[in-house]
Amino acid sequence: MTRFSWPPIRWGDNTVTVLSDGLQRLDGGAMFGVVPRVLWERRLPADDRNRIRLGMNSLLIDGPDGRTVVETGSGGKDDAKFQSIYGLERDGGLVARLGAAGAPPETIDRVFLTHLHFDHAGGATTWAEDGETAVPTFPKAVYYIHPGEFKAALKTNERNAASYIERNYAPLKERGVVEWVADRTAVGAVTVIETPGHTAHHCSIAIDDGDGRKLVFLGDLVPTTHHLPNPYIMAYDLYPVTTLETKQRVLPQACDDGWLCAFVHDADYPLAYLRRDERGRFERDPERDPWSA
Repeated sequence: MTRFSWPPIRWGDNTVTVLSDGLQRLDGGAMFGVVPRVLWERRLPADDRNRIRLGMNSLLIDGPDGRTVVETGSGGKDDAKFQSIYGLERDGGLVARLGAAGAPPETIDRVFLTHLHFDHAGGATTWAEDGETAVPTFPKAVYYIHPGEFKAALKTNERNAASYIERNYAPLKERGVVEWVADRTAVGAVTVIETPGHTAHHCSIAIDDGDGRKLVFLGDLVPTTHHLPNPYIMAYDLYPVTTLETKQRVLPQACDDGWLCAFVHDADYPLAYLRRDERGRFERDPERDPWSA
């Protein structure tokens, strides 16, 4: 059974809830790059169009600093053809899930975006009443974005143009609701960590519990728990060798320091602790359930 929300967990002074904007289906070969289908299909079976089932997960952080959303999914602005191509199944989407969690869009103070691809930043804006003008989905929020990522999103090329759609992010700058971030930018319990590779300025988002533990939203550095092995890198990554280097730097720390990792596209395991297998490769630790820790 598909899940679009999970029970909240306490993380220091904050409550963190995984909420999904829905499902999407992308080409399995593209999602696993150079890894042969005979290997990746054991993990995520493909449909008759060679697409695999993926989540579009976000975090709601509720605490003394107010309410923060990390990532916004695809949103609901796309036409039926677009939704069919990408297999979007939103069932009300992130906005509905936030409302059900008692945190409707007008109560959100901050939004952090790892990067600006449509399945991560599409929900940052919504249609105004005229159905033609894109406006911020979270009317009182400040949006935190890396300036290099924003610049790249405004100057696309044939390699990345399908992923960047200006109506998802250009209105944010036009309305003056963007604050620029860099590596180690901190806002309350939230810290930005630059994790390049998928894009040049891709960022991950860390939430500190005040006692040394980190919950880290990895974004498209490691989109699912099935992408934890170092060679499992998406063909969508603009700089795959940089992704490899970033994984080699980040994942040992995540495992050794006991980070709770959030996986943006994992429809089944949106949160997981890591361990090493018998060959030293990183994998989800099934013996540590984040909801019972």
